[in-house]
This record gives sequence, structure tokens and C-alpha cells, in this order.
Amino acid sequence: MSNTKLEVLTPQNSQLIIIDQQPQMAFGVQSIDRQALKNNVVALAKAAKVFNIPTTITTVESESFSGFTYPELLDVFPNQKVLERTSMNSWDDQKVRDALAANGRKKVVVAGLWTEVCNTTFALCAMLEGEYEIYMVADASGGTSKDAHDYAMQRMVQAGVVPVTWQQVMLEWQRDWARRETYDAVMAIAKEHSGAYGMGVDYAYTMVHKAAQRTATPHEALPAVAAR
Repeated sequence: MSNTKLEVLTPQNSQLIIIDQQPQMAFGVQSIDRQALKNNVVALAKAAKVFNIPTTITTVESESFSGFTYPELLDVFPNQKVLERTSMNSWDDQKVRDALAANGRKKVVVAGLWTEVCNTTFALCAMLEGEYEIYMVADASGGTSKDAHDYAMQRMVQAGVVPVTWQQVMLEWQRDWARRETYDAVMAIAKEHSGAYGMGVDYAYTMVHKAAQRTATPHEALPAVAAR
């Protein structure tokens, strides 16, 4: 019997679901720095857009409790319909199940809050009832404590979930640097979101390959300090 988990993620065989990346949910995250969490989620979303990965965004109790999806995420998918629900488990919502089924991809990449609640229940139910393979993006998800996140990840891995990180997913989608149609966009994401790796890319471009030094665009430049 073939093991489908030996198949690498490709732009043709995977889809992405972003679960409850909302401010009130992020307030409770203690397993990862919250700014790093947002950085990683937005980077993953940008990568999904570059590779045309079907993406589902779902939220819980936006107006009564959790707040709306991060605007940085909505900027990546400006025309994306966000699926609002009441259940902590996205799998319980028919709209979510229909969206996943319509995408027709069995490998589901997941980035959500919280790891121990919404991510775990979705992953277990989707695998049990939907015959999906779940790839849980550990550094684009967060729990209410490090133990909560870590033990939830362990529970899911024991059940067959594949743990991944956002940059791993992006580079798995790219796979070959000869794929020039996505190369520049991937490098742009790396430079903006990949920390030391991105800094290294900038250094190689400017110091080794002698690319022109990039200057800040007007909206990025800091306002001048008024003279006293």
C-alpha cells in the first residue's frame, strides 16, 4: 500500500485553511510571540497566493467576542469570503466542509488558533470523517500555553497529522529554484518575513551580486523629526 504522506506538498495537491486568526484569539496565545505568529501566518498566506493554493478563511464569533481577521491577512486575499461560524470546531460548520470539498485537494494545510482547541478538533474530525490529510503549521498556530500547544501537536501527530512550518511549506511548493515564474515572489516573501534567512538573501543580492540597494518607498519611510 502506498503512503500518501510520502508525497511532498505541491501547488496541485494541497489547499490551505486559516482558522480564527483574530485578535481576541491571539490575545490568549502564550506559546509563541504574537508578532512572530502574525508574521508567520501572513507569510504563509502570501505564499499560498503566489502558488494559487485554494484558501479557506474561517472565523468564530467575530462581532461578539473574537474580532475580525487580521487586516494584513485580508489584504492578501481582498476578495476572499470569510466563513463565520459559532462552533469551536470548524468541521462542524457545513460551509467549511463544503469549501474544502469544492477545492478537491486531500492535503489540507492548517494555520489556526488555538492549537489545543480549534486546530485539534478540526484535524481529528477532518481525518476521521473526510479522509483528508492534515499538515499542521506549528509556527503559524498558537496555544494558550507552551504545554497546551506542544501536547496538542503531539496528540495530533499520534493521530496522523503531519507537523510543518510555514517556510517549509513555501519552499516545498517552490521545490526547484529553476521555477522562475514564482522565484522572485518567493524571494520577496523570504526577505520580508524570514528573519535571518531573508537578511542573508538581501546581503547576497546587494553585496555578492551587486544588485542596486533598495530604498524605502514613501509609505515605508519614517516621518521626518520636526526641527525644534
